[in-house]
Amino acid sequence: MVSASETSTTDRHRERMLEGLAASIRERGLARTQVTDIVRHARASRTTFYKCFADKESCFVELVRATTTVGLLAVADAVDPAAPWRRQVSDGVRAYFDALTAEPAIAVAVTRDLASLGARGITVQQEGIERYAELLCELTRGRELRRAGVEPLSMHAAVLLIAGVNAMVVRAIDRGEPVGGLLPTAERAVLGMLAPA
Repeated sequence: MVSASETSTTDRHRERMLEGLAASIRERGLARTQVTDIVRHARASRTTFYKCFADKESCFVELVRATTTVGLLAVADAVDPAAPWRRQVSDGVRAYFDALTAEPAIAVAVTRDLASLGARGITVQQEGIERYAELLCELTRGRELRRAGVEPLSMHAAVLLIAGVNAMVVRAIDRGEPVGGLLPTAERAVLGMLAPA
């Protein structure tokens, strides 16, 4: 049986490796990052890395999941369920874009490099879309939205919105366009989907 202190130590090592990978992505991009770069930034050994992750790709998958969690928490924290519904949309969309633009190198790696992992990358990408869609569905069930006549979103509609916004962001990144400039378009799309009939 693994003790709590061993689990805590392993968790700390994993966190350091994720931070090391993020630092290396900022410095070199994911494609040029090697395990030696990760451990250099993490100030750890390769042995410690391989106790935490099978390879760089596994570490990247975990970083994507952790980044998604941070973004989800930021969106959930930004939305005041007592605020008027349009304000909730504006605050939620802005928090999503703030999370993206806070770590542009990570956003580029997620949009460009995740697909290179094949089925595993697609699964992680779909997980992220599903998690954001679930949050969006939950937020649309709020009292203020119901009072305004906004129908709760179905999971299909939420996936459509999230995947559409993600595709728009990927396109902008690929073209070297500023992601922040997409905020009004994303906000209009969400408002349009939610507008009371």
